[in-house]
Amino acid sequence: MNAAPHMSRLSPEMAALLDRVARETGPQPDPTTLPPAQGRALTAQGNRRWNRDLPEMAAVGDAWVDADESLGSARVRLKVLVPPDHRPGAVIFVHGGGFAFCSPETHERCARVLALECSLPVLLPDYRLSPEYPYPAGLMDVVAAFRSAFAVTGAFRVGHGPLILAGDSAGANLALAATLHEQAAAKTAAAGALLFYGTYAGSFRTQSYRDFENGPGLTTAKMQRYWHWYVGHRDMSADPLACPLVASDETLKALPPLHLMAAGVDPLLSDSILLHARLKSLGRSDTLTVVPGVTHGFLQNTCDLAAAREALVAAGVAAKRMAARN
Repeated sequence: MNAAPHMSRLSPEMAALLDRVARETGPQPDPTTLPPAQGRALTAQGNRRWNRDLPEMAAVGDAWVDADESLGSARVRLKVLVPPDHRPGAVIFVHGGGFAFCSPETHERCARVLALECSLPVLLPDYRLSPEYPYPAGLMDVVAAFRSAFAVTGAFRVGHGPLILAGDSAGANLALAATLHEQAAAKTAAAGALLFYGTYAGSFRTQSYRDFENGPGLTTAKMQRYWHWYVGHRDMSADPLACPLVASDETLKALPPLHLMAAGVDPLLSDSILLHARLKSLGRSDTLTVVPGVTHGFLQNTCDLAAAREALVAAGVAAKRMAARN
């Protein structure tokens, strides 16, 4: 099977964008088949096209979270994006990239748009990446950033208030896992979570993994390589901090409000659908929006896709609703 049969499922805008990128870049190697450093460099280069014409912020800079021996976390840089006329509180946005690639800089335009839509500062942790730092290293860095967010960002006038976790793809996994971790530890609870086309289980046998096995864009084989880098040869299928979909009913029911968003042409689509179904079965009212005609990672395309901008408007509305509850 190849990606061609699924190209007809793409929106005209998405198809045109993919065609344009293919013409401009020519054939590119699969970064997951390269040594990690080379794959990261290639991915960073490809993401530069999405980070042009950055929306203005009131303040931009870096803050640092010290290593926490009790967590096993490292010293972590937080990229701080403060929008004009921001409210008290913040969003911790965990970038995606298969637990192995990308950085706060590859996701900066997306995060700036989100900051404007939420009217909240957005903080992006530069967490440790696999395979050099496998599970749970990156997760513990995110947890440490969550715990210290307000303590280290005072110089940017980030005021104490509701703290929302957010993330895309692998970052959505880490954001949800951090929420579960802090819930279990009886620490300060997140006001909610914005979860964009996340991976929530270690299974590659779902309907969408079969439907979009060969893309376009993300493929099942790429996800399998990312997952192997993240967990190695360990069976993590019963660990909710690696596979949040297997968390107990009691644990899921106690979560703060979640805003789930998925891409319609994506091997990870079923993960969001299955998570939403479990939450609904528990009597929760979390929202799931499936954006039709777009591929995994489309929120990077805020310069080019109306669907990306509209999805972040909806996320901003959800974030404001979460913040208002606290």
